[in-house]
Amino acid sequence: VTGLGLALNFQPSLIMLNRYFDKRRPLANGLSAAGSPVFLCALSPLGQILQHAYGWRGGFLILGGMLLNCCVCGALMRPLEPPKKSEATKEAAEKKVKKKLLDFSVFKDGGFVIYTLAASIMVLGLFVPPVFVVSYAKDLGYPDTKAAFLLTILGFIDIFARPVCGMVAGLKWVRPRCVYLFSFAMIFNGFTDLMGSMSVDYGGLVVFCIFFGISYGMVGALQFEVLMAIVGTQKFSSAIGLVLLAEAMAVLIGPPSAGKLLDATGRYMFVFITAGIEVTTSALVLALGNFFCIKKKSEEPHTKEEAAEREELNKSEDKTPEDAKVDSIEVEQFLKDEPEKNGEVVTNPETCV
Repeated sequence: VTGLGLALNFQPSLIMLNRYFDKRRPLANGLSAAGSPVFLCALSPLGQILQHAYGWRGGFLILGGMLLNCCVCGALMRPLEPPKKSEATKEAAEKKVKKKLLDFSVFKDGGFVIYTLAASIMVLGLFVPPVFVVSYAKDLGYPDTKAAFLLTILGFIDIFARPVCGMVAGLKWVRPRCVYLFSFAMIFNGFTDLMGSMSVDYGGLVVFCIFFGISYGMVGALQFEVLMAIVGTQKFSSAIGLVLLAEAMAVLIGPPSAGKLLDATGRYMFVFITAGIEVTTSALVLALGNFFCIKKKSEEPHTKEEAAEREELNKSEDKTPEDAKVDSIEVEQFLKDEPEKNGEVVTNPETCV
């Protein structure tokens, strides 16, 4: 039940970001993603205080009341209303194809397939260190409060890493190459895991949490921005659902298998090394797949139907007066524009904030 509620909360907020923002979308993604580490930073000490004062049942009730405030945030997300239809959009509306609830045609996009594969490999190891770092500190003989403080450090660094990375990703030179910045973030995260495996005291774990917070924030700020750039606006809602489904299955394997490895070896070092290898492998899959497979694709219209639609759109635009411009949302709904290529951000004319 908790998983269903979080999914219904999380996925629509990502889709609405793509609807509201275009020019400053990387920054918007970074700022919105920064909300997660704010609570991560406070959750460990807050959870212990609530459990001590009210027990675990009372603590759950209080946390549930805090989560209900998401309803207020959801109420502020309103659909963008299109203006009155012009003659051109009326003709286009007659030809519109009924939108599918879940569009599996995204799997025809090579960029989406590579991204999904890389993301699935990434989450096998991405969430392992935050899950095990507290128990790692306890295993070294440190008290519970001191061990839990490691997550507070990680979350505090993450708060600043996400919006800063969003600002960098929005730079004119960086944004078309955002996929490579995302690959670098994953390599950085994997390398941090490998270095963290060598920690033997609390100071080493603190340094690990600082660098892991930076890399984890970069990944969090970029992962959905890159997906938006790959599949475009119209297919993003289906793409994010399918990607999160693949990631969810990988998450069911990652941390439990790490726990099994810990039981078999009794050493946290092997757990962190495995996680680092998995995240680094995903970075190589994404970067090499993008470079060798996506960049080599032809830039011509993919089908005769697309070419015909584009030609018809151009004719209708010639007949439409300047004061009756077609709204971008209507165009995206009724006429399929050329899909965005991975690594090439096409300016989305959608209403921006």
